[in-house]
Amino acid sequence: MDPKLEALFKPRSIAVVGASRKPGKIGFEILRNIIEYGFKGKVYPVNPKAKEILGLKAYPSLSAVPEDIDMVVVSVPAQYVLDVIDEAGKKNAKVAVVITSGFKEIGRADLEEELVRRARKWGIRVLGPNIFGMIYTPARLNASFGPTDVISGSVAFITQSGALGIALMGMTIVERIGVSAIISIGNKADIDDADLLEYLADDPNTKVILIYLEGVTDGKKFLKVAQKVTLKKPIIVVKAGRTEAGAKAVASHTGSLAGNVVIYSTLFRQTGILQARNVEEAFDWARAFSYLPEYKGGKLVLVTNGGGAGVLSTDTLSENGVKLEPPPKSLVDALKPKLPGFASLGNPIDVTGMISNEGFVDAIMEALNNPEVGAVMGIYCQTAVTDPMVIASMLVRKVKAMGGLPKPLVLTLIGGEECYWAVTKLNSAKIPTYPMPERAASTIAAVINYTRMREEVKRRLSELNEVSD
Repeated sequence: MDPKLEALFKPRSIAVVGASRKPGKIGFEILRNIIEYGFKGKVYPVNPKAKEILGLKAYPSLSAVPEDIDMVVVSVPAQYVLDVIDEAGKKNAKVAVVITSGFKEIGRADLEEELVRRARKWGIRVLGPNIFGMIYTPARLNASFGPTDVISGSVAFITQSGALGIALMGMTIVERIGVSAIISIGNKADIDDADLLEYLADDPNTKVILIYLEGVTDGKKFLKVAQKVTLKKPIIVVKAGRTEAGAKAVASHTGSLAGNVVIYSTLFRQTGILQARNVEEAFDWARAFSYLPEYKGGKLVLVTNGGGAGVLSTDTLSENGVKLEPPPKSLVDALKPKLPGFASLGNPIDVTGMISNEGFVDAIMEALNNPEVGAVMGIYCQTAVTDPMVIASMLVRKVKAMGGLPKPLVLTLIGGEECYWAVTKLNSAKIPTYPMPERAASTIAAVINYTRMREEVKRRLSELNEVSD
């Protein structure tokens, strides 16, 4: 790993070139985010027409800044960026975050190549260009023009799309998904996905890495790094450009080559990467991985009070390569005396719509505590004899009394407004819960499949090592 990437995530000082005095301007919003999010290092606004911006002394140029700078955020027109890089080099900058657009994505590959050449001359790493910035919550760093109030957590999000990335930042706030990092990479002229994966693999604040990917330029490098990272933590990818029309859109967006979807899917499987079909699914999975303990094998058991929802969940699991086995006899024996005589004790275990709040929660806990069960999915359909908020409160209380979840548990609560608030309560307690059974089933399948894929990667790497020896 390049040690200069440390300055991207944990800079001691930042200069914002193109800092503006006008709210709504990108240079103003980036500077305000850095200040208001609580960055503790030194911050230098650079603007030749300003004496002070947001209470900080402004400097007419980088060369006028009295000290060396770790990170330079560049938000000036493309024709001035090369001069800024030269000035940054003279200030011993380690990394340049180039917000500016107007490079390869509009056909100016020559300008982008010169940007990289100039930066390498000075030993500067470049993030971008054509990006909205980056965030690293453990350092209270928000060097972006996205939302200010990003929630701290353990999901790292790498995005090749700027506007989509900003929108998804907002989604993490609404959905209460905490992030360790959000990194816009745009044209990937220098720092690419593999570089960031390498850094985040050893980041103790990151449990799962989510990537919105349009294309990779160095497939061998990506493959080599990704298969090492997936041995440590899951990588979830949303691949754009899956169709011919989408591939053309990618080329005009960031200048990337989307590539053959079959090749990418094969690449992901070989490296242990989980490929989500859409953004919603990717965030569902990321939430679960950030909350849950590791799946260590054992049977998946579904507990439901609605047969139809159980069938839908079973279908989704099967479509995602997870087949249900009969539940352990010890679990059936424990539940049978507590359930109506017409309850189904297969898998799913249908406790019926007549079950009480206490009965439903007890069935979930019995499954969770059974030593032969490796993961549990709970499926609740709102009925007149139960209260979803009571169920949520009971589950939160029991899991807390256990000292946290001992194994993966994913829930779905299907119903009206009461279910919405119950879902929110459970997610706030770090018990991943979803409003639809297919989403919950897809998520628990991803948790199981990650463990399976990781073991396959370990086996393949072990065989390769034996061959090389």
